[in-house]
Amino acid sequence: MHTQVHAGEVLEAAAPRGTFILQPGDRPVLLISAGVGATPVLAMLHALAAAGSSRDIWWLHGARSRAQEPFAAESRALVETLPSGHRHICYSRPSPGDIRGRDYQTAGRLSASVLTALDLPAAADAYLCGPAAFMAEVSAALAGVGVYGTRIHTEIFGAAAPQTPGIAAATAAPPHPPAGQPGDGPEVAFARSGLTVRWSCRTGVCHTCETALMAGTISYAPDPVDDPAEGSALICCSQPLAEVVLDL
Repeated sequence: MHTQVHAGEVLEAAAPRGTFILQPGDRPVLLISAGVGATPVLAMLHALAAAGSSRDIWWLHGARSRAQEPFAAESRALVETLPSGHRHICYSRPSPGDIRGRDYQTAGRLSASVLTALDLPAAADAYLCGPAAFMAEVSAALAGVGVYGTRIHTEIFGAAAPQTPGIAAATAAPPHPPAGQPGDGPEVAFARSGLTVRWSCRTGVCHTCETALMAGTISYAPDPVDDPAEGSALICCSQPLAEVVLDL
């Protein structure tokens, strides 16, 4: 169904959210994408070009061919303005008119083997956007060449896998405290599983984690786009003001 917007109508809009943002500093930058996943990293490339950044910047992209490479001319022009700009394009199905060395550098997918051979700077901040399988492979390849996991930022271009808790058959691990050092916040008790853990901060934007707040009070940081139902809490971005009990 297509919805038309007419003059005079009021639309609800939220501020940009999430953590997939360009980090300041002077570390090298790897902008890695596949297909239309180029969209958010192109905005980062624009920002770097507008600032005249002298950072070591790599534009790495995978597409089927020049005809199906989004923002091809735009991204090339931006990279050329950067004093330390690099570009490596992979075409999985190059067309007869696509010229290697001009339009693209590698015939095939933008894969782990391609990235490993490029001698990428290990001290870089990496920004990945594309299908989930692509990002998993690229993330592993970057970790393999020494890029710290905390500097590998990912954004799925598309819907996440469906979640059907309580419906889809799955073997679930028994409830357990999260890995790593415990947080230093107030205690959070999970009534069904019998766990009590210290609160530590996470963030998110969907209502997948909405659950009943059985006792205690909370605040939010960041504020959710839509408030949960009365008596419920979004555990991803809530902060307990004191001890709380959740129906989990």
